[in-house]
Amino acid sequence: DELTKMEGYKKVQIIRYPRLLQRETAENRYWKSFAQPVVVKEYASVSSITISPVAPHDIAACSSTRVQIYNASTSSLKKSISRFKAIVHECSFRSDGKLFLAADDSGLIQMFDTDGRAALRTFTGHTRGVHVAKFIHDSTIMSAGDDGAVRTWDVPTQQEISVFGGHKDYVRAGMPSPASQNMFLTGSYDHTVRLWDMRQPDPVAILDHGAPVEAVLMFPSGSTFLSAGGNQIKMWDALTGRMLVAFSNHQKTVTSLAFDGAGKRLVSGGLDCQVKVYDVSSCRVVHSIKYPAPVLSLAVSPENTQLVVGMASGLLSIKKRVVADGAPPPKERHPPRAASYRHFVRGQDHKAEAADIVVETTRKPKLTKYDQLLRKFRYGEALDALMASKPRPVVVVSFLQELVLRSGLVVALRGRDDEGVRPILAFVTKHLTNPRYSALLIDVANVLLDLYAPGMGQSQMIDEMFVLLGRRLAVEIEFQHQLQELAGALDVILASGNRAVATA
Repeated sequence: DELTKMEGYKKVQIIRYPRLLQRETAENRYWKSFAQPVVVKEYASVSSITISPVAPHDIAACSSTRVQIYNASTSSLKKSISRFKAIVHECSFRSDGKLFLAADDSGLIQMFDTDGRAALRTFTGHTRGVHVAKFIHDSTIMSAGDDGAVRTWDVPTQQEISVFGGHKDYVRAGMPSPASQNMFLTGSYDHTVRLWDMRQPDPVAILDHGAPVEAVLMFPSGSTFLSAGGNQIKMWDALTGRMLVAFSNHQKTVTSLAFDGAGKRLVSGGLDCQVKVYDVSSCRVVHSIKYPAPVLSLAVSPENTQLVVGMASGLLSIKKRVVADGAPPPKERHPPRAASYRHFVRGQDHKAEAADIVVETTRKPKLTKYDQLLRKFRYGEALDALMASKPRPVVVVSFLQELVLRSGLVVALRGRDDEGVRPILAFVTKHLTNPRYSALLIDVANVLLDLYAPGMGQSQMIDEMFVLLGRRLAVEIEFQHQLQELAGALDVILASGNRAVATA
């Protein structure tokens, strides 16, 4: 066949659409470097995460009636403590990383050595579940929970030092001041954040957040702190009690707050499955990360090498930042073994020098299966071969455009049975509303309707796909009508604004 021996056949040219403008900032690149995610399925939702403040910065996560400790280097389970009779809500390390606290739903607080599994100290006094348990300093801890009481404890004697009342609902957040051994914060579902001093019974400050408080976080200086409740995060001046700024970037409740190792970035997690990173100086979002389930807890390692997120579905995500300085040196390559693949392709990347004589050769381009069939004008078979290869949408659109230029679109689409029409009709239905493809795919849809609409009722599958295509079009048309109404309303607002400026 002379047609199959034609010289100069040009392959189907893939359409190159202009790229959408995306600003790739240094901040985005930095947080995207937290790669190599390790995802662990826990027994239940991960309610609390804490990272040891000293190397090697092991990770402790609370899930169900267990505290799981993971190795920071390998992300593998190092130890599992299951000596609890109720759900564990909180765990936190001491500043030296040798001890940690665990508080459960029965009101019990236990202290453990990181090298053992037996409880070293037990603190009882809360009548309901405890959600906050942290070291104020090495020998004193503070706790709070669903009984509304805030308590401080002496570690050596296991005795209660003082009880602070005032909260009228569950206390779900708390943090000691990094700058003082006597000050600490608590946040409650009664919408208040209270700043306490151990040396006096009444709170130093009572601030109204305006929503149930899920998390509090104090700056290292101790003069400023954050509260999270609802979908808002608020920054407060601890000295005057004045709100400095409020920002809302989550669509649902913010559940957790944390600083990065340097204290220059704030990280928040919420029930909208988002983790957002803010610049502390401007309170603007510099990066966002999407997770598969609502985020309940998170932590960043002191060296900024790990981002750990706990989710309501029980998933624990551990992302590590790739540090270039610690990358292993490249392996030394030995000469290729005779008759091996490397032996036959050696020298292909050799760069010719000025004195070398270069013999130019042209390599015959390799055609894909659909190109080979298209070269033989077998349009229908070429389209089937393309759809069977599961190509990218832009490749299918480019091929259909080539058929239009060859006046072969009708030839390729007609005479098909149910199985032949199904993949093409499914592709058109899925991508018809894409602005880049819609002009061409509308023509393809019209051809399909002209060819196969007269036979409606003969195949239930094809009938249902045509009905789905109609519904997709109806939704898109309604959406376009709403956009036009919105554009008209904006035009009126802008016109009235310009008129007001002109008359001023």
